[in-house]
Amino acid sequence: MIHIDKEKCISCGRCVKDCISGNIEIVSKKASIKRDSCLLCGHCIAICPQNAVTMDEYPMTEVKEYNKNDFTIESERLLDFIKFRRSVRQFTREPIEDEKILKMIEAGRFTATGSNRQDVSYIVVRENLPKLRRLALEKLSEITLQQAEQNPALAGFAQKWSNMLDSDKELPGKNDGLFYNAPVVLLLVSDSPVDAALAASNMELMAVAQGLGIFYCGFFVRAAQGDEKISSLLCLGDAQEVRICLVLGNPDVNYERTVPRKSAIINWR
Repeated sequence: MIHIDKEKCISCGRCVKDCISGNIEIVSKKASIKRDSCLLCGHCIAICPQNAVTMDEYPMTEVKEYNKNDFTIESERLLDFIKFRRSVRQFTREPIEDEKILKMIEAGRFTATGSNRQDVSYIVVRENLPKLRRLALEKLSEITLQQAEQNPALAGFAQKWSNMLDSDKELPGKNDGLFYNAPVVLLLVSDSPVDAALAASNMELMAVAQGLGIFYCGFFVRAAQGDEKISSLLCLGDAQEVRICLVLGNPDVNYERTVPRKSAIINWR
């Protein structure tokens, strides 16, 4: 529920104008809530010059006052940071501190979601990583072998996963071309693939900002789809689905420069 402190409210109307749900109005020269059916997006909290708005659903201790020096990033520096980002698949054996993982999750938690659903949850896999890798390799080997029966051109691809599975059975972690022996896999679960992808993008940047190496593993997402063994290991509900798999660790590689990209295709209308 939204609360407006009538003593603080100066009836400036900024919250009324910015409310996408049209849930606020000025009554007797004070902002008032029409109904309790808003998106709980928090725009009214952010825009009120008197800090007169609170919500029961959220911990208000998280709210920070805007400070330009702390809240802005020079655009060219941000662009260079994005350009220098690499998908890292070489990791040291060092563990990752919980604090770094939690800060990544914070970056995901504060990412925009459709209709403010905030429907993304997170699974951090460390101790069960060998089991998860084995199950994923089994599923990928099965899937690709079936595909190769229909399309012989995929036989080499199927053999790759089969060989990797055999290596893992012989010596766990040997020839790991799935997680590359990273110490942590971070999975994003959501009803919406878009919400999960948006969160993952910010989480990746936070990982890099903390000196971590990271890459997206689409192969695992494919393996997890409809797989009962993987769902059981991850304690997923019947309707829950892994949308994004982030593999991370301390990088065992240094890059010296950015790389080129194709020119953007832009249509101005």
